[in-house]
Amino acid sequence: MLHESRLQQSLRQLLASQRTAALAVQPQAGSSAPGYLPAPGLSLVPWAWSGEFSCLILHVSALASHTQAMELHPAVSLLMSRPESAGEAVHALERISIQGVASTPPRDSGLWQGAHASYLARFPEAEPMTALEDFRFVCITPQSGRHVAGFGAARDVDEHDLIAALNPAA
Repeated sequence: MLHESRLQQSLRQLLASQRTAALAVQPQAGSSAPGYLPAPGLSLVPWAWSGEFSCLILHVSALASHTQAMELHPAVSLLMSRPESAGEAVHALERISIQGVASTPPRDSGLWQGAHASYLARFPEAEPMTALEDFRFVCITPQSGRHVAGFGAARDVDEHDLIAALNPAA
């Protein structure tokens, strides 16, 4: 394996340790009442990684508002963060925000099968949910990110560094 910077190693460890992310989606059309301002949607989602297809995998219900929003507006953001620890400054929490594009592979396609395998490798207990008709896999292709490794240690991360950090260390 090539030498990784301290920040890249830290990002790899952060991503390997987190199983959920906050998912932000574009607002859907809403009320036409005066002063109404549609807000972005935010959900907590479990995620897996497919190294084969270089995408983050979500398993979501077609009935969920975030799923419908991703179908209308595929630009999404994910946020993963270390948990708070008593006595530590919250401003120094390590975190990564990832911007990406969401797509829904057709059921039983090669991408769907890869998403299914990757998701169940991480969440084997979800196997019964994968048979439900209203659930689908969503693949998020990472495009860029912002990594905050601690107070005063922030950097932009391109898709290549994100993919390298998401793939298991060789």
